[in-house]
Amino acid sequence: MTLLALTLMMPAMAQRYGQEYGKTASSLFTEDHSIYYGLRLGLALATVNSDDARLDGGSCQAGLNLGGVIGFQLSPVYPVYLESGLTYTEKGGKGYVEGKKFTYSLNYLEMPIIAKYRYELDSDISVQPFAGGYVAMGVGGKVKDYGERTTTSSFSSNFFERFDGGLRLGCGFEYELIYAEAAYDLGLTNISHDDFESSRNRCFYINIGVNF
Repeated sequence: MTLLALTLMMPAMAQRYGQEYGKTASSLFTEDHSIYYGLRLGLALATVNSDDARLDGGSCQAGLNLGGVIGFQLSPVYPVYLESGLTYTEKGGKGYVEGKKFTYSLNYLEMPIIAKYRYELDSDISVQPFAGGYVAMGVGGKVKDYGERTTTSSFSSNFFERFDGGLRLGCGFEYELIYAEAAYDLGLTNISHDDFESSRNRCFYINIGVNF
């Protein structure tokens, strides 16, 4: 929550700084390049791959992705950055067991940790491929069984573990303050309670936002 509060304060701070020192929005990033802040909002398209047919949500489930990030340059010579933050992400899946539909939502607080390379196309436009990982904690979600017409918590003992983690790959595009990205999460943690059958998250993101 502290990180999100800081990111919400950054637009006013950046505007005031630019007015006092006569700098444009893009020069704030290029000249004072040691640190930046950002807000992200987008769409998460998720599935869960499971050996257990009862948990195998192979059909895509759409959800919200919302959060804030902070990044800093690792070297004054090379445009390589380390970025982290906190996001609220709605994952999950849907499928059929014996012809009966089921859906479930898996809502997480996630902390990504990625390395990002900033390639300048010109003074205002850059492409930013990145790679790294994420850790997540489940904060809510429901399993809906349309055959039995029952609803159960997704993080109950019969379904999923709360902790998740994995790899993240993607690429961002920035024009002045405007930022957009596409990314893919490859879950490596078995989120099933069963030690003999694994369940893992998969998620594709499309986000837009701003950097300050």
